[in-house]
Amino acid sequence: MRRADRLFQIVQILRHRRLTTAQQLADRLEVSVRTVYRDIQDLCLSGVPIEGEAGVGYLLRQEANIPPLMFNEAELEAIQVGMRMVETWGGKSLGSAARQALIKVEAVLPERLRGYHSLMFSPDFYIDQDEFKFLDPLRLACQQRHPVLMNYRDAEKQDSERQIHPLAIYFWRGTWTLLSWCLLRNAFRNFRVDRIQELTVQVKPFPVIPGQELSDYIAQMEAKYEEDCSFNLHSDKSS
Repeated sequence: MRRADRLFQIVQILRHRRLTTAQQLADRLEVSVRTVYRDIQDLCLSGVPIEGEAGVGYLLRQEANIPPLMFNEAELEAIQVGMRMVETWGGKSLGSAARQALIKVEAVLPERLRGYHSLMFSPDFYIDQDEFKFLDPLRLACQQRHPVLMNYRDAEKQDSERQIHPLAIYFWRGTWTLLSWCLLRNAFRNFRVDRIQELTVQVKPFPVIPGQELSDYIAQMEAKYEEDCSFNLHSDKSS
């Protein structure tokens, strides 16, 4: 990363966090803490209103007037490819938002980048759009914590009615998967969105329940991963 880009990144990180330590900046930018101290000092000398001190942390005053965001070729290509994939796979509402966002990004590009277009595409002519018909309501249900009643058809073509608390949606190898707390099984369950037959989003939000949240699922998966790694390590030593 060029030093100018690194300085810009520091400002952007400080804009979106309350208090950030030099170590956090160093880890994020993959440089030494000493380099961060030197960069912070140079930014302050150039007039960027950074407050704080070494060993405590840094923050950017809210009234700071920072120049508009600019991209290099690699960053622009990442945005273009990402927007194209969201447009294809993200459902009607999010796909429309991706198109509009890309138009806004391209409108503020400098002259040298306005003709730059990635050659990585995400065609949609082979996709059954019915696979995504429940994606928009599920995305909102996750964000607003609304319970969902659904009819689900599993891999063996067996139908079941499920009452769930939707938590997050993941994209796995071309398929959207809904992570939820299933009230029928009283456990975390993953459901393929394209196998949902009917869907009703209920109005009253479900409460925060310890042990049934996204953070709990992530902690559970991390513990399982560490357990599997430990088991494999002991197995290798035994053999």
